[in-house]
Amino acid sequence: MAVKITDECIACEACESECPVAAILADGNEKNPKDGILYVKPESCVECVDHADAPRCAEACPTVGAIVWDMPYTTDFSAYYSSRHQSGDYKIREHKSKGLMLPEIKSQKFRPEISMSIREAYGNVSEF
Repeated sequence: MAVKITDECIACEACESECPVAAILADGNEKNPKDGILYVKPESCVECVDHADAPRCAEACPTVGAIVWDMPYTTDFSAYYSSRHQSGDYKIREHKSKGLMLPEIKSQKFRPEISMSIREAYGNVSEF
């Protein structure tokens, strides 16, 4: 995943159209497990690597603290995403033949220059 949207989100949808990989779901989308805010599909987000110099969603967002860093969607964090899927925090897509699209099925690109301490603290994306 790499970025996530917090409860600070005002559901203005400015970020949704900026995502080059359609990883952001609007409030009310049946695949969005959150109420009142937008949602980043962790199995789809690539932090705009190969698309822009920084995550375009954060550049478009008018609300400070609404878009934060999360763990990379890699096999190192598979247990993290699996447990948060089970708790309902994330709603990871389930493929008909491959099953739950956890990082061991398809990991995603991420920005290695963002430290783990920043990710663990859910640092504001627009500050980096």
